[in-house]
Amino acid sequence: MSFALSHPSLLRALTERGYITATPVQAAVLQPDTAERDLLVSAQTGSGKTVAYGLSIASTLLGTAERFKSGDKPLALVVAPTRELAMQVHKELTWLFAPADGRVVACVGGMDIRQDQRALSRGVHIVVGTPGRLCDHIESGVLKLTQLKAVVLDEADEMLDMGFRDELERILAAVPAERRTLLFSATIPKQIVALTKKYQRDALRIALSTRNEPHGDIEYRAIEIGPNDHEHAIVNVLRYFDVRGALAFCSTRDAVRHLHANLMERGFSAVSLSGELSQAERTRALHALRDGRARVCVATDVAARGLDLPDLGLVIHADLPQNAESLVHRSGRTGRAGKKGLCVVLVPPQGRRRAERLFAAAHINAQWGPPPSPKEIRARDQQQLVREIAAMAADGTEDDLETARILLAERSPEEIAAVLVRMHRGLMPEPEELRQTNPNRANPRDSAGPRKSAGTNDKRKGPPKHDRGGTRSDFGPKRP
Repeated sequence: MSFALSHPSLLRALTERGYITATPVQAAVLQPDTAERDLLVSAQTGSGKTVAYGLSIASTLLGTAERFKSGDKPLALVVAPTRELAMQVHKELTWLFAPADGRVVACVGGMDIRQDQRALSRGVHIVVGTPGRLCDHIESGVLKLTQLKAVVLDEADEMLDMGFRDELERILAAVPAERRTLLFSATIPKQIVALTKKYQRDALRIALSTRNEPHGDIEYRAIEIGPNDHEHAIVNVLRYFDVRGALAFCSTRDAVRHLHANLMERGFSAVSLSGELSQAERTRALHALRDGRARVCVATDVAARGLDLPDLGLVIHADLPQNAESLVHRSGRTGRAGKKGLCVVLVPPQGRRRAERLFAAAHINAQWGPPPSPKEIRARDQQQLVREIAAMAADGTEDDLETARILLAERSPEEIAAVLVRMHRGLMPEPEELRQTNPNRANPRDSAGPRKSAGTNDKRKGPPKHDRGGTRSDFGPKRP
């Protein structure tokens, strides 16, 4: 579907940005039956929902006018769970409403509150903010909502998970009764349903993802690890899969510190995110990820909420998620905006049944296998080096060729190639030798399918021979 039904001013912005075809969520909110209605939208992260709700509220804010009138009080309020997501939304809505002379202001924690006050005093059409900071401005009287026409709750499920229910209710209680309320959420748990019944009027339900629905662009792998092989397995996973960015989830701050220190010691360019970091430290870490100076981010669930890292190709569950929703949310940081992603779940000893229950609850089919071995990693390194040399050979200069002739006069081609290989290996962390998992237990199945109930008296300790996975060849041929 095209953007033909968009407001003319926003259509110009989309055209200038090269937008041609609407994503499913954008197409859904442009349908005639959504006009001026409250909306409850379930859509995956990375689906283009920021532009979607911008398109949806445009007619509410502008009517038939091409441009906004000057005004001092906001017409729309967007609430996001984290500073990073709020700033990302602010950036998107700024260019989207630019042809309509829309003024968008961000109010987020960690910034100078006086700067917010000055920006709001100069007049604003759309305010984007985090729950706590918005409540501060509402209670102080700086943020006046008497002219508000639309409220958007972005990633509402995450806001509730983070304990922002009281702040959301205070915000919604302060806005005019006659307004549109748009609620966007990756999942629709009972808390969201309750919020909808209380604060929305005859909301139109748009279901583009169901509860705990996995992303179709993510490949899932479950890796069983031996005792004390947790960090060694992470090292080998990072070495084997050649991705620009990776995000490893840990369950506690202490685990984040420990894994981050170990990865740095082994030569990985890594940063960490946890609740103990200052906002300045967090910002520096995110900048390092986005510009490529860091390849790996180690984080807790809460610290990683709202992150938008477009080049993230790999998510590692260093610790098993607490529930299926957490599994889906964590994994959804990759495979965004049509790109393919890979999710690796490390399964510790005695953790297989719990992992199977998580996969089943999230409707995920995971390929089971052991961690990549050093032999497999070195074979992959060889393939990568051959590709890199072939690509670089086409750009050789006469000076390069002259140096090559001098080298060949002194040493054999094999000796020169061996030095090149050694230099290439020296740039990368060494893979780790791993302990064998229990050889007496059957290897994992290819996917976490349903198990027989207790009443079947199934006494097998593992899957039948024809369905056993976990051979080293399982890892070799596939690339994410």
